[in-house]
Amino acid sequence: MVSERRKRDDGSSPSADDNGAAYEELRKQRIKENNERLHKLGILDLSLNLKSHPAPTTKNSRNVSTAQKLPKSLPLSDSARRSSRLKSMNPVSYSDYFTKTKKESSNSKDLEIRIKEGSKPEIYDERHEKLLGDCETTWTSSMDEYREDGKRIYDPEKGETCHQCRQKTLGLRTHCSSCKAVQGQFCGGCLFTRYGESVIEVNENANWVCPVCRGICNCSLCRKAKGWEPTGCIYKKVMQLGFKSVAHYLIQTRQVKSQPEEGAVEISDSEE
Repeated sequence: MVSERRKRDDGSSPSADDNGAAYEELRKQRIKENNERLHKLGILDLSLNLKSHPAPTTKNSRNVSTAQKLPKSLPLSDSARRSSRLKSMNPVSYSDYFTKTKKESSNSKDLEIRIKEGSKPEIYDERHEKLLGDCETTWTSSMDEYREDGKRIYDPEKGETCHQCRQKTLGLRTHCSSCKAVQGQFCGGCLFTRYGESVIEVNENANWVCPVCRGICNCSLCRKAKGWEPTGCIYKKVMQLGFKSVAHYLIQTRQVKSQPEEGAVEISDSEE
């Protein structure tokens, strides 16, 4: 069917132009033969008929035409489809329910106090509770330690160190009648928030003993020396829970009630 390439009469190979002309002649011959085959099979006439018909509408065009035929709004019913039982009930406000639930859960999480467990158990008894201090007046930290803009007054020369916060600021300091040392110096803010005492009142008491000498100091150094972890800034949560100070919270929540020994008989004052 396909004729082979012929060499020239002189025996030399054909040039590139001759090759191109021969290829074009061969291509036309193949097209002609293929068309004759399609015509005999009827495929050529069928393809011509298909091209003469218009293409069917697409899915999007059908959707648009259908949407255009639909009415813009449906007529509303004359009466609401609600039962008499539902009409007598108040509508439920789910937004208020979820807001209240979320608020309660967030408040419970905010008031949760977590202190890491130390190498030794932190246990108190009734003797520690008796060592807790008290005060008749409420102490305001801004009395002498803070400026008008709310910042503490630090002074490395004239200031005195506080045993609790380790800050050298201006302001009143306590003086222990037992140790008479620097460890007995507490600023007004730390003494009130950590132990529930007023620096003004304790300075009027010549026999006042500092929390370190009483064995209830909850500063980070004293707690680590006992094998306990520091408490961190928990005074605001302690106050919201109803405790007077951090010391009151620690001792009253970790207190173990002492029980009398077996066989021991309590003697009242009248029997002595």
